[in-house]
Amino acid sequence: MTTLAIDPVRLHDELFAVLQPVGQEQILGFWSRLDCEQQARLARQIHALDWQQLQETFRGREVEQNWVTRAARAVPPPALTLAEMRETRAQEAAVRIGSDAIRSGRVAFVLVAGGQGTRLGFDHPKGMYAIGAVSGRTLFEIMIDHVTARSRRHGGTIPVYIMTSPLTHGETFEFLQKHRWFGYGERNVRLFCQGVMPAIDCTTGRVLMSAPDMIATSPDGHGGTLAAMERHGVLADMRLRGVEHIFYGQIDNPLLQVCDPALIGNHILRNSEMTSQAIRKQDPLQRVGNFVEMDGRVHVIEYSDLPDEIAARRNADGSLQLWAGSIAVHVFERSFLQRMASLPGALPFHRALKRVPYIDADGREIVPTEPNAIKFERFIFDLLPHAERALVCEVDAAEGFAALKNAPPAKTETAEWVRAAMTNLYRRWLEQAGGTLAAGADLEINPKFALDGEELKRRLPAGTHFSESAYLV
Repeated sequence: MTTLAIDPVRLHDELFAVLQPVGQEQILGFWSRLDCEQQARLARQIHALDWQQLQETFRGREVEQNWVTRAARAVPPPALTLAEMRETRAQEAAVRIGSDAIRSGRVAFVLVAGGQGTRLGFDHPKGMYAIGAVSGRTLFEIMIDHVTARSRRHGGTIPVYIMTSPLTHGETFEFLQKHRWFGYGERNVRLFCQGVMPAIDCTTGRVLMSAPDMIATSPDGHGGTLAAMERHGVLADMRLRGVEHIFYGQIDNPLLQVCDPALIGNHILRNSEMTSQAIRKQDPLQRVGNFVEMDGRVHVIEYSDLPDEIAARRNADGSLQLWAGSIAVHVFERSFLQRMASLPGALPFHRALKRVPYIDADGREIVPTEPNAIKFERFIFDLLPHAERALVCEVDAAEGFAALKNAPPAKTETAEWVRAAMTNLYRRWLEQAGGTLAAGADLEINPKFALDGEELKRRLPAGTHFSESAYLV
């Protein structure tokens, strides 16, 4: 075996020529102490980053929105309410059209799964977290079970594209391969990795180092999905497969209505370029993004950016005027995403002040007690104002949204809270089917057994009673 030697002096000079014009040459401060492998690793990281973009972003050329002024003219977005989504006759056409799109192979599923379960005390990809109350199924298995069931019901194959991050990519691939892709077939599942952005010292503007051979970075947000899809050939692969409509969801929501034909059908019927699910806010200051329309375009205003007095506005009947809360579920036209991928600045970077551990010029680890760095991330909902036609569809949170985010002592969005939300949904299905579940028992239904309450009613004999926890599969 032949090993090609790397001239460390020449490599240093090449990297210096990249970093010096943007004032980041301190990244090479430990170069002489690094071995060849460490030098090569740092060089790869430097070459993988867009330094001109980073400099422009830090200098504020991508200006943050002045929401205090703009939000004053916000009105509710164009939307189908829950009552309209449940109106059987009106939705028959939407379901038929959505089902036909799945059957003909025109629908793909993009699953955002780059995060770790750190906040849950789980140092692995969050998709590996066992959330099934009875089965112990992981989030990954639940999502793939849904795709399998949906494909079987409609007689088509839904290709699955899972976005990972540098921290989770390898472990995610090994996990899915070990479990044989949960029966869906490796050829139907493709992983792609999102990008990262360096953490910047908020006073000096210099990139922080997490180790002598490692830049401190973090994933570039769920908005990084678009750039990653373009960079890794996902959009091109979809085009070759004949995919026209992309269902987008996140791994932490086991109630996600994966590739729901009604949502897809309404998206197609209204010729929408981007359609989003929303829950009806129960509190004006609820910590969710707010779908609004401004100047004829749909936007999402983050809860932290929406002034309290505007969030509190009510209609004559007492209902919230800005009612539509974002749950990060969308349907995109592939052609729309391809157009956006070629549009510079379609997804601006947002800044967040965070505490980021780093090493100082002497190599000592510093763990700050106050925010010391700027992290940059993109949000996928920033594509909404670019859509010529956008639509919001309401979903009952009890039927479609239970995000796993927190560990105790938090009261909501913990594993226990999510499992309870799952059991409550399945209990309602069972009761609608004429069955009963003993108090205190858990019920879990694999979508391959029943995708919804109507299918459960057809599968179970009337009067079925479960005296203890049960898993239907």
